[in-house]
Amino acid sequence: MDEKIIKVTDKGQVSIPRVVRESLEIYPGDKLLLSRNQDFVVLKKIKEDDFSDLLKHSEDSLKEIWNNEEDEIWNTYLN
Repeated sequence: MDEKIIKVTDKGQVSIPRVVRESLEIYPGDKLLLSRNQDFVVLKKIKEDDFSDLLKHSEDSLKEIWNNEEDEIWNTYLN
């Protein structure tokens, strides 16, 4: 795993170091998916026509809602 310390600008922008961009083949205009999990931020390169990354991210987020044990109480009223 490559690790680099980078600074956030006043506008909230960060620069991806050149060595990381080159190794991941990230070019100007490429799109990245930003995911946050507690105190982690992850960037992943995506293809414009490939929504599988976004779908996976959405499914993972919705699992927290769908698998909510508190909602199971409704089964007693609906049955």
